[in-house]
This record gives sequence, C-alpha cells and structure tokens, in this order.
Amino acid sequence: MSRFWSPIVHTLSPYVAGEQPQISGLVKLNTNESPYGPSPHAIAAIHAANGDALRLYPEPTGIHLRRAVAETYGLDAGEVFVGNGSDEVLAHVFQGLLNHDLPLLYPDITYSFYPTYCRLYGITSVLVPLDDGFEVRLEDYRQPCGAIIIANPNAPTGIAKPLDWIEALVAEHPDQVVVIDEAYVDFGAETAIPLVKKYPNLLVVHTLSKSRGLAGLRVGFAVGQRHLIDALERVKDSFNSYPLDRLAQAGALAAWQDREWFETHRDMIIATRERLTGALHALGFEVLPSAANFVFARLPGRPGGELAAALRAKAILVRNFNKPRISDFLRISIGTDAETDKLLTALKEIVS
Repeated sequence: MSRFWSPIVHTLSPYVAGEQPQISGLVKLNTNESPYGPSPHAIAAIHAANGDALRLYPEPTGIHLRRAVAETYGLDAGEVFVGNGSDEVLAHVFQGLLNHDLPLLYPDITYSFYPTYCRLYGITSVLVPLDDGFEVRLEDYRQPCGAIIIANPNAPTGIAKPLDWIEALVAEHPDQVVVIDEAYVDFGAETAIPLVKKYPNLLVVHTLSKSRGLAGLRVGFAVGQRHLIDALERVKDSFNSYPLDRLAQAGALAAWQDREWFETHRDMIIATRERLTGALHALGFEVLPSAANFVFARLPGRPGGELAAALRAKAILVRNFNKPRISDFLRISIGTDAETDKLLTALKEIVS
C-alpha cells in the first residue's frame, strides 16, 4: 500500500503466473510450455534479424505474420491482429470488445486472467458454473449478457467442445461478441476460425507459446471480421504502437511457416499425453479428458496441495489451484518422455 497509488491499484488482485524457479535438474511441468525447443527455422530467423536493424523500430502492425496467418485460413490480413502474447491480445479484447452495460459471461472454472482483466477495466461479469463433469453447457449461456468468452479447450480442465457446439453458441448470440480463446486448440480440438467469415460477432484468439514452442518470444493473434480487428487496433495504438519487436516478428513468422516441425512435435506431445493419462489411471487417479498439452487429475482421498508439495520436494513442479471444486486436482503439463518417466516414478513412490 502506498499513498501515491492511483485508486484503482487498491482494488486489483493481479494474476499469479506459474513459478519460474532456477533449480538445477528441475522437471518443470507447471506452466504448459512446450517441452521441445522451437523450430530451427525460427532460431535461424531470429539470429538473422539480430543486427544493425535493431536500432530501428519494428514494423508496427506485424503485417508479414498477419499475412501468413491469413493465408493459412483463407482470410485477409486485415482480419488478423497480432500482439505481445495472447495475454496482451486478450487485454485489448476485454477493453475494446467485452466492456458493455450487460455483464460478460464466462465459466467459473477457466483461465484465471479473465477476472483479473474484469477488475482492471471495471467490467461487470457473471461466472457461469461448469456442470458436475466440468463441462460448459450451452443452455447456461441463454441469459442476458453483453458478451461471452470461452476457452476451448478450457483451462485448467483441458476439456474441449466440438465445433458445432461453438457455432451454436455464436449463432444464439448474434448481438453479442463471442470470443473463443484457443490457446490449446492444436492439441486435439477444432479451431473456430473457419466460422469467422460467417459470423460477424466471432473473435478467435491464438498463441504461438504452446504448439510452436515460443513462450519466451511472446506472440499471439486474434482472427475476426474487420470491424472487430479495427477495435483492437484502436486500443493497441492508444497503448503501444510496437508490441512485437523485430526478433519476435522474424521468429514467429518462421515458426508459423514450418508446418512439418509443428505437426511432428504436436503429435509427440499428444502421444505422451495419452501415455501419461493411462499411467495415471493405473495409479488410481481420476483424469479429465484432455485436448490440451496438459492433464487435469486428482487422486481420491489425497489433497492436491499435498501431492504438489511432495512432487516439489523431488524437484518436479506441477500446478495446484487452491480454489473451490478443483483444489484436489493437479494440472500437469506434458513434458518429454524422460520427464514423464521421472514424474511417474515419483508419483508411484508418493502414492505407495
């Protein structure tokens, strides 16, 4: 507390990111990063951009990356917005598209940055409870609202909704913006981007942090019809005209274009996720069906915080959320096969 703070600072409860400790030999499975380095083409592009041109400002709109993303989905570059990670993109989305007289709707168990943005921008919101199976139900969103945001797959549950469900949600709310946050979509869900041309109220948000292995570069994007993107550009240019530096733009473009690297490593992560899910079932864990690069699991009769602490004592980090309904769950990021073996060995020792 300080007498020099602006009044809003006193009201904020900032988002708490996963630990990033510097511990030798750590098995880090707590922040959903890729266990594999990025595409070699991305690293080469960053090296090539690391020269005298760094004295100059970067291209302010990320046009080359926007064109590449647009080409992938048969869109125009004007229907793509890029930012400093999907968190910055979402920050502009909340401020520019989700702040209305009627409340914003989103699940009670979801990405915990959503309530942080609502507090920061003074957005009225209603948390819509997931059902007993931790599913988002369409009928629960049939209520007055100013906008809706859904993570698909959801976080931290990992559960995904099919594309026809997403389309039904968007179609039922033609007068409200519906945002689909697809940070984890590449690991087993269907992207809603093909619906963008049809629905003027749909905005889809992506990140290159997960399936492209670029969490350290901070690049995200949104896709929607031009009038939605225009709103984001207005907010961005009132905040920071140059969100992506030259190295980020070069690396992100090369990573996006390296489809072979993406598909190979995505498939490796999915295979390891399925192996881990089976092994956890064998140890007595309940594991929610995941379409993400993590699993959400609990061991009946054992507090989640206790299990997380026992793993940490063995230099293995997982995420535990001390929140209603999910406090006994562990969110375990998918690591390499070797890291998964260490995790399973440790869990067997703890459980026994």
